[in-house]
Amino acid sequence: MRSTSVPIAHPDSLFVNGKWVRPESGGGIDVIDPSTEKVYVRVADATEADIDRAVAAARAAFDDGPWPRLTHDERAGYLRAMGAALRARVDDIAQIWPSEMGSTHAVAHAFAGTIGDVYDYYADLAGTFSFEERFDDPPGGGRLALLVREPVGVVGAIVPWNAAINIMAYKIAPALLAGCTVVLKSSPEAPGAGYVMAEIAEQIGLPPGVLNVVTADRGPSERLVRHPGVDKITFTGSLAAGRRIAGIAADRIARITLELGGKSAAVVLDDYDVATAAADIAAYACFLTGQVCSALSRVIVTRGRHDELVDALAAEFAGVTVGDPFDAATGMGPIATRRQLEKVERYVHTGVAEGARLAFGGGRPAGLTRGWFFEPTVLAEVDNAATVAREEIFGPVLSVIAADNEEHALELANDTDFGLNNSVFTHDPDRAYAVARRLRSGTVGHNVFRSDMRIGFGGFKQSGIGREGGVDGLRPFLENKTVILDAVPAHIPTLDPADDGSTR
Repeated sequence: MRSTSVPIAHPDSLFVNGKWVRPESGGGIDVIDPSTEKVYVRVADATEADIDRAVAAARAAFDDGPWPRLTHDERAGYLRAMGAALRARVDDIAQIWPSEMGSTHAVAHAFAGTIGDVYDYYADLAGTFSFEERFDDPPGGGRLALLVREPVGVVGAIVPWNAAINIMAYKIAPALLAGCTVVLKSSPEAPGAGYVMAEIAEQIGLPPGVLNVVTADRGPSERLVRHPGVDKITFTGSLAAGRRIAGIAADRIARITLELGGKSAAVVLDDYDVATAAADIAAYACFLTGQVCSALSRVIVTRGRHDELVDALAAEFAGVTVGDPFDAATGMGPIATRRQLEKVERYVHTGVAEGARLAFGGGRPAGLTRGWFFEPTVLAEVDNAATVAREEIFGPVLSVIAADNEEHALELANDTDFGLNNSVFTHDPDRAYAVARRLRSGTVGHNVFRSDMRIGFGGFKQSGIGREGGVDGLRPFLENKTVILDAVPAHIPTLDPADDGSTR
C-alpha cells in the first residue's frame, strides 16, 4: 500500500566525499507523483559547481585514496555489503519507484528484491575474472610479459528515470569492483534510488569519494560529461542525449558506454498460435507502462494473419486495469511525466494521420481524471516507414506491421536504425535459432520478451556502444596495460606446465 512518508533521509542534500552537503545554489527539484500529479518529494538540485565538487572528491579518492589499491577481494567485500543493504531496503525501493515513475508496486517490489544479486555477482568475479594474464618468453624480448587490467579511473554514471535502481547497479557494481570511483548523476524525475545508494554507501563505510551522488538537469549533467577529471562516462537514456554525449566525449577522447533506445520487433511466424503470441506480447507491453528501451513495440506478422493478431492484442489490452500503481488489481500504472504523456499522445495522432488504424486505446482511460494515465494502444496496418515504426515512443503503444512472407518479415525487422532487442515466435527451436542469427540486435528472445543482463545487454547500430551486465559489463571499466619484464618478480609464481597462464 502507498506510504505517507518518503523513505529518504537527506532529500535536501547531495552526497559528496562521504558527506551530505547542501547544493551551492540552495535550490531544489520537485519530484511529481505521476498518479496524483502532486509533489512526492523535493530534492537538492546540483549546480555545475556541485558537479565540480563531486568530481574533485572522486578524483582524489582515485588518485590518492586507498580504493584502487585495495585487492579485488577487499572491494568485493564492500559490494556484498551493498547487496545485503539493498535487500534490507526492498520495501523502501518499492515505495519510491511507483511514486516517481508509475510502475506498479508489485513489479517494483519483485524487481527490488533482485538488485542485491547484481552486487553479489560482480563480487564473485573478484575470484574468477583474469585481472592479470602472463606470457612467458614474449617474442618481442624479455622474460615475462603481463597483460594487466587496471581501473579506467573516475566514472560519470548517468541513469534515466524508468528503472534507476536496476540500471545504476550495472554501472556502480562493475565500476567499483574494477577499482574506479564514481559520480552518479540521477534523473530529476526519479532521484530516489540514488539517495538509497548514497545512504547505503554511508552505512557500509565506503571510503569517502568512492561513490558520490547528485541530482541535476541538463546543464550540470553536461558539465559532468565535459569535465576533464572524468575518465569515462556510462550513460543510459535517449538516442538524442546519447549522440550529444558521444560528441562531447569525442572532443577529449573520453571513454564511453552508451545504452540507448530501441524499436524492437516481435516477429510472429505462421506456425505460432496467434492468441498465445498476443497474450505474451501484450503482457510485456504494459510492463513499466511501456517505458522500456527494449520493449517489443513493433509486431510483425504475415498479412493473412494481421487482422487476427490485431484483434487478439486489442482483446488482451481490454482486460488490463489501468490505475493506482499501489492497487493490487492494477495491471498498468501511469506514464512517468506530463511531458512523456504528451509525447505518446502526439505519436499516436501522427500514426493515425500517416495511415495507421487505431484498433484499441489511444487516450485517457475512463474514470481517471487525475494522473498521467494512458490506455494501452494498438495501431494496425502500420507501414514500416511510418514515424511510429521508426521512432522510439517509450509508452504502451504497439504498431502491427504486415509482411508478405517470412523473408519479408525479417527484412522489416532489420529495417530500423536501432538494434537493441527482438523476439521470434515459433514452435520450432531450430527455426527460432536460424531467425535469431539473422536478426540484427543485441538480444533475441524466443516466444516472449526476454532479457538477461547477467549475460549481457546492449545494442547494434544506434542502440548504443558497448555492453552492460555480465563479464562484458566489467571490461569497459578497465584499461589494458602491457608490462614486459626481463625477470620474473618474486610475487609471481613459477609457471606450472598445467597452468592456463592467468593469475589473479
